[in-house]
Amino acid sequence: MSVDPNATDVVQNPDGPAERTPELSVVMPAYCEERRIVAVVSDWMAELDRLDIDYEFRVYDDGSKDGTREVLERLAAERPRLVVRSHSNRGHGPTILAGYEEAQGDWVFQTDSDDELPPGRFADLWEHRHEFDILVGNRQNRRSPLARKVVAAGSRCAVWLLFGKSFRDVNTPYRLMRRSVLVEMIRFVPRTTFAPNVILAGLAARMAVRVYEAPVPHRPQQTITAALNRWGLWKTALRCARESARVALAVRRLRAK
Repeated sequence: MSVDPNATDVVQNPDGPAERTPELSVVMPAYCEERRIVAVVSDWMAELDRLDIDYEFRVYDDGSKDGTREVLERLAAERPRLVVRSHSNRGHGPTILAGYEEAQGDWVFQTDSDDELPPGRFADLWEHRHEFDILVGNRQNRRSPLARKVVAAGSRCAVWLLFGKSFRDVNTPYRLMRRSVLVEMIRFVPRTTFAPNVILAGLAARMAVRVYEAPVPHRPQQTITAALNRWGLWKTALRCARESARVALAVRRLRAK
């Protein structure tokens, strides 16, 4: 496991989750979510407590320009299961990968901090975990602009062409993964990857891991920080396709040896 020398522990409770192996690690990237981060984290932790899960909740502040870091500091002082990491802005993908590498749990769950996907459907994934390696929530009833829908469909087609038929929502930020399987997959993913979850969807197909899919209701995007203009969407789609193709080629070469 690599350690980023530029990352800074905002709060690390010496008696908290870092000293044990919990059942579950939640990885949540955050960027400029000062107004909603307490509610989002609290809702998720309440659901995990209700399910009586031994967990650590890891929030990664990706160089927020508002008071997100300070809010998380205060919250972590009250919540021993909450681990907060802060680093200079590097982007959503590299931040998620840092969380995957540092997660301690037997299972790793990734979700975003924008409150688009509710914690109430997590119980379904958790209940089925023993029969599967990756369990995902496919976003339902997404009210997205046409350009974003086209990009999402293109990402799915690219993954299926490059790696094989994978789950429907290849970039869903609602995925529960067996850590032993995740560790095997992320060794193929460069740490600067823009959308690592897309590539992980492809690797799940290539490695024929057991996948469970369930619908999760999608709530309208409520923050402007995640918004992309139309040109930005197409550039993002092209970058994802290039990165996915490089990983697919690398995996093929390795398996051909």
